[in-house]
Amino acid sequence: MKELFNIEPVSKDIEQALKNRIDNKTKPIGSLGRLEELALQIGCIQNTLSPKLNNPTIIVFAGDHGVAGEGVSAYPQEVTEQMVLNFLNGGAAINVFCRQNDIALKVVDAGVNADFESDSKLINAKIGYGTKNFLYEPAMSISQAEQAIKKGAEIVKQASFSGCNIIGFGDMGIGNTSSASIIMSLLGDIPINECTGRGAGLDDEALKTKETILANAVSKLACDRTPISVLSAFGGFEIAMMSGAMLQAAALKMILLIDGFIVTSALLTAFRTDPNILDYCIFTHRSNENGHTLLMRLFGKEPLLDLGMRLGEGTGAALAYPIVEASVNFLNEMASFESANVSKATS
Repeated sequence: MKELFNIEPVSKDIEQALKNRIDNKTKPIGSLGRLEELALQIGCIQNTLSPKLNNPTIIVFAGDHGVAGEGVSAYPQEVTEQMVLNFLNGGAAINVFCRQNDIALKVVDAGVNADFESDSKLINAKIGYGTKNFLYEPAMSISQAEQAIKKGAEIVKQASFSGCNIIGFGDMGIGNTSSASIIMSLLGDIPINECTGRGAGLDDEALKTKETILANAVSKLACDRTPISVLSAFGGFEIAMMSGAMLQAAALKMILLIDGFIVTSALLTAFRTDPNILDYCIFTHRSNENGHTLLMRLFGKEPLLDLGMRLGEGTGAALAYPIVEASVNFLNEMASFESANVSKATS
């Protein structure tokens, strides 16, 4: 995978000049907290003292999972198709939050077990009609995983052609927390039971069943612990496609808004491919899904928001965007001590 993308580490050449500009705003040093950190990160990514956020976009990748038939989700598989239609009709939470914050929304059919009519908001990148059941066989072939990664990259390239330089990622797929849990376990070297959560709302008994199924799948289906092998054995088409999209976004020096558990598991596969991707990522919220806090610790990051959410769809990214926007706005618009004729602290 790495040979397909050239992700440069973010340059620190402008870092001190950015720090000086931030510190010279009419405020005590450090008083804007995380906003100052964001302004510094974004300024370094764009290598400018006056960064801009252009055409913010969230892309929701949707796909079905063969393992959904094993009872690992509280919802039936057809909900994936139904929710894609809900996205296209503008009725989901992600639609509401994107409208509120003037964020463009695109929906990708990466592998839903259904066909959709043509729609300007829908990108047809279908690899297959859902993955296979990884309890018995690999979820997809290596070639399918590679195809998904390349299609994700193409989708981000198209977004960049429209001038987008900040992109959020969302997911939809009944059963996809099962894939994410195994990806996290194998690529994060974390016991599978610590990675497994309630998904869309399993009760205690169903959660125990899910844990048993995932443990059995990992023990039965051997694979080497490389990103492409793990994606092929246990991933989803939407997760593989997101991974390629993220790698391409970082290669294009875009800002990546990372949503919750599923999206962060896709980032883990991208990170194991090229750790430089982390320089471009903003972790938008902490999911209430069991394994997400452990993933945050693995990356050594703290998200912007912690609202007890576990919806997916990119909703955390959409809600955090105004905070990211505020960090750029204060850097560009807030007066300096000199311009406002305000005295600095004496010590």
